[in-house]
Parts: sequence; C-alpha cells; structure tokens
Amino acid sequence: MKVKLIILALFSINICIAQNYNFGKVSKEELQEQFNPQDSTANATYLYKYRKTYFLHHNNEFKLMTDVHERIKIYNKEDSDFATKEINLYEGNGRKESITGLKAYSYNFVDGKITETKLKKDGIFETELSKHYNQKKFTMPNIKKGTVIEYKYKIESPFYQNVDEFIFQHSIPIKKLEIKFEYPEYFGFKANAIGFLTIEKRQDTRQDKLTIESKSYDQRFGVKTGTNKDELEYTSNIDIYESNNIPALKNEPFVNNINNYRSLAKYELAYIKYPNSQIKEFSTSWEDVVKTIFDNSDFGDELKKSNYFKEDVNALLEGVNDPMEKAGLIFNYVKTKMKWNNYYGKYINVGVKKAYKEKVGNVAEINLMLTSMLRYAGINANPVLVSTRNNGIPLFPTIEGYNYIVCAIELLDNVILLDATSKYSTLNVLPVRALNWKGRIIRSHGSSALIDLYPKEMSSHTSFMSINLNDNTGIEGGIRNIYTAQKAMSYRSRYVDANKEEFIERLENKYDGIEISDYTVKNELEFSKPVIESYKVLVENQTEIIGDKMYISPLFFLTKEDNPFKLETREFPIDFGYPTKRVFRISINLPKNYNVETIPEAKVITLPDNLGSFKYNISANETSLQIIISSEINTSIIPSQYYKVIKEFYKQMREKENEKIILIKA
Repeated sequence: MKVKLIILALFSINICIAQNYNFGKVSKEELQEQFNPQDSTANATYLYKYRKTYFLHHNNEFKLMTDVHERIKIYNKEDSDFATKEINLYEGNGRKESITGLKAYSYNFVDGKITETKLKKDGIFETELSKHYNQKKFTMPNIKKGTVIEYKYKIESPFYQNVDEFIFQHSIPIKKLEIKFEYPEYFGFKANAIGFLTIEKRQDTRQDKLTIESKSYDQRFGVKTGTNKDELEYTSNIDIYESNNIPALKNEPFVNNINNYRSLAKYELAYIKYPNSQIKEFSTSWEDVVKTIFDNSDFGDELKKSNYFKEDVNALLEGVNDPMEKAGLIFNYVKTKMKWNNYYGKYINVGVKKAYKEKVGNVAEINLMLTSMLRYAGINANPVLVSTRNNGIPLFPTIEGYNYIVCAIELLDNVILLDATSKYSTLNVLPVRALNWKGRIIRSHGSSALIDLYPKEMSSHTSFMSINLNDNTGIEGGIRNIYTAQKAMSYRSRYVDANKEEFIERLENKYDGIEISDYTVKNELEFSKPVIESYKVLVENQTEIIGDKMYISPLFFLTKEDNPFKLETREFPIDFGYPTKRVFRISINLPKNYNVETIPEAKVITLPDNLGSFKYNISANETSLQIIISSEINTSIIPSQYYKVIKEFYKQMREKENEKIILIKA
C-alpha cells in the first residue's frame, strides 16, 4: 500500500512539473477537465494566476509596472462571471494609468481538437466611473461549458506610491499562484497581510543598474553643450508568494463584506531615500492620512464655502432658535433638494457650489454641503470618513481606506450621524452601505477620532395578525405591520417610488400567491414616525386536515424552515447590520366545529452575554388562540466564537416556530 501511495505522489508531482503555463499553451487535459478535483462545487477555477509588479526607470523617473497573466477554467456556462474582467485605472494631477499589451483567447475542445477564439475590439469597453477613475472591461468570446480562457496585459502607472493589493484568494479555487513584487532599495514598503489563509513570503535580492541623464551647460553663455549619462548600481528587493491548490473563499450569511477576510498582502510606501538625499516620509499614521485628506482642496476647501446657500438657509431658519430643530430642517432640506448620483467618494467631483445649483452630486458634495450648512447655523457638525461595506474595513493607515462621507453632530453626551444621500434616512439612521464598523470624524481644528457607525437603537418589525380559519384548509384575515428605524427606511426605499400595483404583486409572489386586498400605508413620508402597513389576505392550503384533526403552523405562510447557519465552524464575525426585534402577535379565530386538542409548550431561549433572546407563548380558549412570538438580536456584530451558540439558537427557534397546533372536530 505504501508503494502505491509513493507512486501516486510521484505521478502527481510529474503532472505538476509537466504543466505548461506559457501563454497559449492550453492543454487537452485542461479543456477536458469536468470539475476541480479539490472542490467539485466550484463553477470555475484559476488554473494559473500570475502577477508581477516592479519599478521601471525611464526619463529620470520611476514608474510602477504590473504584468498580469491569468488562465481560468469555466465548468458551468451559467455561472461565467469570470469570463468578464474589469480593470480600474486612476488618473489625477494630469497623469493617468494605462493598460497595454492586452492579449486574450477562449479555448474549446471540439471534435477532438483544440480551437481558439481571439478577443476582438467589440468585446472591449471603456467607461468613466468618476472624476479620478476609468474602467477598462473586456468580455471573453465563445464561452461554453468547459471553456478555458486566458489573457495577459500590462498596467503602467506613474503613481508608484500606490501598489494594488496582492490578492491570494478568490471566490473560486486557484490551482497555481505566482506573485512577485520587485522594488528598489530606495523605497521603504510596509507589508501588511490579512486573511485566515497564510501564504508564506520568500525574499530575494538582485543587483540592478539605472541610467541617470543630466544636461551639461557652458557656464559662460548658459548654452547646452551635451547630455551626461551616469550609471548607478542598486539593489532590488524581491518578495515572492507561491502556492498550489488554494481553496475558494466562500461567502456566508450575515457577512458584511467577504473581502474583509480575503487573504492578501497590502504594501504601503513608508519612505523614499535616494542616494545623497534626505529621507521623504509618507503617511504612516491615521493622523497623517486625515491631514492629507483634509488639506486636499477637493475636501477641506469645499467645507469653507457658504455664499452659495446663505440666502436659502437664512429663509429656511427664520424664527427658529432650537439647535436640533435647525438641524432637522437643514437635513430635510438637503435630502429634498439634492439627488445623489450614486457615486461614492471622499472628494468632490464638480464641487459643492455647482452640485447645489444643478441639484445633483456625489456623496462628498452632498454631505460636505450638509456639514457646511449645519456649521453656518451654529451647530457643531463635522464630516466623518467612512469605508462602505463594499470597500472593506481600513485596517491599516491608508488614504484609499475611506471612500465615503457622512456628517456628525456632536453634543455634550451624544453623537448624531446623518447621511443626506438617502432621502429616507433619519437622524442616527444611516443606510446599510455606511454601517461598517467605525468611521473617523475630522474636526475643524484638525483633530480626529474613531466613532462607532453601528446604531444602538433597536430596529423593529411588529406584525399584528387577525386570522379566521375555515373548515377547509384556507385562511383569511387582516395583517398590520409596523416598521421602525432601519426597517422603516428599508421599507420606504422599496415602496415610496415603486409602482404600487407591482409592489403588491411582488408581495403576493413572495409568499407564493397569497391574495392581498385593501392595501394601505401610513407615515411613508413622515420620517419621524414608524411606517404602518395594513392589508387583508386570503390564502389557500394553509392547514392540513387528516381525519378529524386539523394541523396548523402558527405563522402560516410566514413560516421559515431553514437555518441560515449551516457550516460546522465559522471564522468570520456574524454581522446583522443593526440590532433587530421581530414580533408576531397573532389572534386565530377557530372554526365552530373544531376544538383545541394540543398546543406547543411555551419556550424562552436566551443567548449568553445579552446577545439576544427568543420567546414563544400560545394560549387558547374555546373560540380562539392567542400567539406571541418574539426574537431579538441586541448587537450589530457577534464575534465568531459565538457561532455554535447562534447556530443552535436559530435551530431551536425554527423548530419551535414549526411545531403544529392540533385541532380536533367537536
């Protein structure tokens, strides 16, 4: 047996050695592979992922170069997202990144032969994402089940201080990973690694030369006499990351952003030290980062502008003295006047003055405008830098760590957060996109501090249900839902601008064809009040009759059976977004010819450390049943060490909600 294992291992090594990763050398074996041997659930796999980032000296300056070569196997045509590649390119201060040398092919195995299809110009697209970002995107042609795609390109960047993250893990497996970062000894980089998967770094050095050109002049007449070329030897530092069979990073329920846990290395430029020159230090602390952002004319200077709104704000606040009433009026004014163009950013695009005139702006323009107006009204308001959920958590000091702005009003014992990009938000109720751990407030005198973005107020959804059972299997009755805080904002964002008939139709389809009538909504535009939704329902097949007994699920069509937590273990925190409370108060009127035989026992489940609870109680009399079911999660984020407790909590909760009430014919 040991001999067989040794032979098998040697055979595997030989296959690995024989694999050709040169561009265009796709093998028949790769094309015929039906699934990833390490992960049969994967819809695609990186067969080869290569990136080399290095410095190139040209015209007496360094540029940052990145070579990319990727080969991907598509197992399932229906899930071919990886057949499209998006590359974001930055530009600013008259300079920009560019992409060159793009070559891309799709390979298929047809009638015993390897066929290739070249990417053509009609499959390449360029889009302006914002003032500073353009995107180049290409979609590979002739994608089928079993296709292998391969592409390579080069990115040239004058922004050598910004090195893109080296990503080691994706949502699909990687069979072969090769990454290199080469940088001259003059550049001091800090390497920060995150993620639960560790890829060991191997370091090497190499002696290189660069040519420095200088002009010579005749000192008497100031006339150029020639060009001098001097060669300078230096040491290149080389960081190498290599690995095989890297597992996919798979998403799980209640994860704010899976990228926060992706394995990667982030390099931050700490200093530059050229020969015979003084050291130049870059952002190495959050204080440096904040100062850099605030001193940028597209941020700090915009806060100082007020002439464009003075007349309007003076009229708005005439006769109003209470500071919080002023804040509410200004907040609602900005929400009503301004339309968000869906662009994120901590810097303005067209500027607050033009945005105000045109009534549309990006995040920075709208919320810097809001902050400036509040300050003009004498309110202690400051901008708060935020990293949105899709941007990840800024673990290390970096200017790129923040991509969003909200506003904070600081009182003696409280901080109130505002975001005027969402017209349905209220004081201290931010859109979910901005609920991402902590933000960094920037005060007018230059200091900064971390503040918690997650709300403390419970967001609730309470359902009052009055249900009549008929002696068949259907039910009819009325439902009244009350939504508060984030739940109310979420409801308003779905309902207010929607086609009402389509909204009701989607609700009917969500619950598998219930019939809804007399649908009404109150307080949809009165943001200080809860949203109240009411309607009547008629639903068939909601009970089960066997012999002389009727079996009822207390929540009827609202019953949930699955436990969202299915994995045995979990490494990521459980992020619910905000504290929540769900309550059902149900009154069931019994058919005249049925009596109650059995009702489920009452139950209370309490999570440790006051994390949450579940309460279940049913009482019965001769004509009706009264049911109260409530569940609470008291904190936005629960650490992963509580995962097994949370999983068991949801298991018991679902089991209890699905216990049957049994009626018997009189």
